[in-house]
Amino acid sequence: MRLQINNQTYQVESGDDTPLLWVIRDELGLTGTKYGCGLAQCGACSILVDGEIVRSCVTPVESVVGRNITTIEAIENDPVGKKVVAAWVEHQVPQCGYCQSGQVMAATALLKQTAKPSEEDIAAAMINLCRCGTYNSIKAAVQELSGQKVETL
Repeated sequence: MRLQINNQTYQVESGDDTPLLWVIRDELGLTGTKYGCGLAQCGACSILVDGEIVRSCVTPVESVVGRNITTIEAIENDPVGKKVVAAWVEHQVPQCGYCQSGQVMAATALLKQTAKPSEEDIAAAMINLCRCGTYNSIKAAVQELSGQKVETL
């Protein structure tokens, strides 16, 4: 089957029900998307499919044929994604960094859908887990990108 990932077409050999995460990582070698829980709970595996946030660990590869998939490897090719990455750097969001590709994808999806999200929008969209607890930095980066006053501790 053919997949459109990061504006490139890939022919993949995995079975139809293979989780997209494993196709992306193991078959295509795009290892920026991480495995976290395998249950669509933590968000480490988050990618964009047609601009919507998707947990790739539970998404069968056959369900995304013919759709546009974006992984962290190409997020800076998107103007919003590029701003998100810059804000992550400015606010020194990552500590261990493991969950951050999923966090960046979630923030990018939010800001592409709602350029000026409210506090409630941010809280509802930024639900990925971070074991290092960088939630305050994540919130500050998204607030800045949305034009809100950044809360400082």
